[in-house]
This record gives sequence, C-alpha cells and structure tokens, in this order.
Amino acid sequence: MNHPVNHSGNQPLEPTPQADRKSLAAGGPIVIAGGGQAGALMALYLARQGHRVRVLESRPDLRRVDIDAGKSINLALATRGIVPLKELGVYPSLEPILVPMAGRMVHEIDGDAGLQPYGLHPEDVIHAVSRSDLNAILLDAAEATGNVEVTFDVRCRQVDFDRKVLTVTDRNDETAVSVVPFGTLFGCDGSSSEVRNAMLAVNGGTSTEAELDHGYKELNIPPGPGGSFQIEPNALHIWPRGEFMLIALANPEGDFTVTLFMPNDDGPGATASFADLKTEADVEGFFKREFPDFVPLVPDLTSQFFANPTGRLSTIRNTGWSLGGDAVLLGDAAHAIVPFHGQGMNLAMESCRLLDRTIREYPDDLALAFRKFEADRKPDADAIADMALDNYVEMRAGVVDPDYLIKRELALELERRFPDKIAARYGMVMFSTRRYAEVKKRAERQQEIFAELIAGAPSLDQVDFDRAAELVRTLSPLPAPI
Repeated sequence: MNHPVNHSGNQPLEPTPQADRKSLAAGGPIVIAGGGQAGALMALYLARQGHRVRVLESRPDLRRVDIDAGKSINLALATRGIVPLKELGVYPSLEPILVPMAGRMVHEIDGDAGLQPYGLHPEDVIHAVSRSDLNAILLDAAEATGNVEVTFDVRCRQVDFDRKVLTVTDRNDETAVSVVPFGTLFGCDGSSSEVRNAMLAVNGGTSTEAELDHGYKELNIPPGPGGSFQIEPNALHIWPRGEFMLIALANPEGDFTVTLFMPNDDGPGATASFADLKTEADVEGFFKREFPDFVPLVPDLTSQFFANPTGRLSTIRNTGWSLGGDAVLLGDAAHAIVPFHGQGMNLAMESCRLLDRTIREYPDDLALAFRKFEADRKPDADAIADMALDNYVEMRAGVVDPDYLIKRELALELERRFPDKIAARYGMVMFSTRRYAEVKKRAERQQEIFAELIAGAPSLDQVDFDRAAELVRTLSPLPAPI
C-alpha cells in the first residue's frame, strides 16, 4: 500500500486503523464553530461537496448589524485568497467592492510621497476589501447552496469530545444554555478558540502565543467633496517612522481605513508609544510632528483616536490541529499571525482550499486527511508567521532605507532578466501560491546573493551583472505553486 507523503519532509503518514476510520458523509452532523472568513468559506467548500453544514457564530449577523467599527484592520486580498474565491465562483460578486493597489505610496516626514510598485507586471496588484463586506458575501454564498444553516449570537462554552456535543449560550442571555451535537467539528473560532483549547486538553497538542510589544489603533480618512478620494486610492499608503508607522487602504465609498501601529509602552529604542498619548494635546502634538500631511485629512482625529480601542498583536503557533476524524482547526484557531504581510486572511482561505482538497483525497479516512493537512500546512503557517514579523520592520523602516531600496531595485532587475530563477519575496508571497516555507527558504538564499552583489555598489548601475548571472545559475528553478 502506498502511504500518503508528508510534504513537510517527515516520514510517510500511516493510514488510520480500519475500525477507527470515518467519512464526513457517514460521520454525523457537520458543525463549524465560527462564521468569519475561514468558517464561511469552509462551509461553502463542504456544501459544494454535497454535505449539510451548521455554522455557529458568536457575533450578530454582520449583514444586519455593524460590528467591526474601530477594529477591522482593512484586509488586503491577494492571489492565495483569490484562487479559492474563483474556484467557488464567488469572485465576481466581490469584484465591485475591491480597490486595486499597485504598490506602496511611501510618505516621508517632509511631505514627499513616492510610489514603490509591487512588481513588474500589471497584474501584480493586491486588493483592499472591507472585512465585513467580504464576510457577508461568503455567508450569502454559503446559505445560497441550501446546505448551510448559520446560527448567530451563540457562544461556544464547552466542547465534550466523549459525548460529541457543544455547549453554547445565547449571546444576549447567558442563562440560555443549549447543546449542539456534532459528528465532525471544524474549529474556525479565531485566535481565542474554545475548540482549540478543548482539543489540546485531550490530544496533547501545544499552543504558544508570542505577543508583540506593539499594538494598533484604527482611524478613518473621510471622503472628500462629492465622495472623492482625498489621496490616491490605488496604493497602500505607508508613513514609515522607524519604530512605528501609519498605513491607509481605500474603500469604494471614498474613505480610507487607517491603522497606526506602534509600541505599547516606552521600551528600548521606542521614540513614541501608545502610553505617551493620554490627552488630546498629546495626540495632536504627536500627529502634527510625525504625520503633518495626514492631519488635515482627518478633522476629528482626536475624537476618533479616543473612541476606537487599541488592539493587541500576537502570533499563535499550535501543534495538534486535529482529534482523530472528530475535529480539526482552521484559520486563526490553527495559525494566527500579525497583519504586516497582509496574509492572515489569505493564509486562512488558502488553508480552506487545501483542507477541502485533502478531505476529497482521503474521503474514507478523515483522521488521516486531518493529520496530513497539519503535516503539510504547519511549516507554511510558521514560515508566513516569521515573514509577517519581518515585513513589519521593512514597512516601518526599510522602505526608506538606502540598503533596502537598492536590494529591491536589484531584485526586480534580476527577476526581469531571470524570471525562472528570481522572484522578489513579496511577489512570491502575494502573487503566487508557492508554499510559504519554500518562499522563505528561497528568499533567504536570494538575499545572500543580493547582499554580495551590492557590497561596494551604491547604485544599480555599479552592480556586476556577470557575477550576478553566475550566482543565479546556482539556483534551482523557482518552486511550483500548490
């Protein structure tokens, strides 16, 4: 018998003993805890397979209630998220609310701004999208299959894997307790996952959370006269300031979702922190000093600042993503990352696609499918978690650093000359479906080449491209997509 290969490089995975095997179709009720992007998309994938699915969501129905104000961190949709949306036929419904961004518009403190294109090709764009609008479209599509039932305002309080039931309470009445049976449970309930906590207590898995000592505050640039955009809509705006930064993404209505990322407290190297901004005068002085061209865009800046919460940022890494064929973790419940590479949602949506594919590959051995999903996907989740942390440094400081800028120019030039051997890390992450772990490894090797070539070469025209060709020839062809 051929055993399935563990693509993370470990030994082959053993099939589940015959007596313990189960399939989705014969395994009892399918329940998804969490109706966000991952939960709604996974429900849609399972419904497409012909399964009936129940989704339990702790929040109100966001199609009827505004629940994201002040804490959404507008989303950047890239290739890894677009592929499953197209695969399921949802993308055309989404296109009208997407705002394409062709590069980073970098705002320097003197008011100068310049565009750094993301790639060499016209299709190298990412798309700003409202979290709630995207979620609403996915929920509509899932319900339209006729196979998905979504129940809102119910909080998962306990998971009993022996009895295979969830204990839930009504969000508006905590005394209203009910029990939901499941045959297979998908834990899509976010970074504070109750399903994960219950599962790890049984299967011996681990969970580690590394909280960043930086937080975020969301703001909004209102539309200009007649609903116009006050700044260029087709770019991701960055105001890099070393230890902190401001970013802005456009919305179709003419406004921009803005996020300030900075240290929570005054620590080593911190030139400013949220702890410093206690009064209106503190906030006004800080923004006028650090972001003078931004201040006129937001007349109610201080009131927004104090009205919106300060969010936490952390990376959560887990082992033990499944419990036999009874349950599996997906999205932030399995792999929560910081938002600095715009990949949290894209990672989760790509994971849904790959889990669906793995389930269909092993339809009669769900436990094996779940184990293989973790074995294949965890190295990639860990790799993008690392790259997202790296990208924070690049965004808040590197984009104006001369060394970074010449390496970026060199990467694009070598990609132009050797497209089968060289691709910028950002492009491999955002505009391909190559495995994150392979991208990280390849990018590290490329950085070694770039560093050698720019040593003593302060500009691109002083780079030795004969030596570049020799170094590039040592590389294998770029890794294939998944």
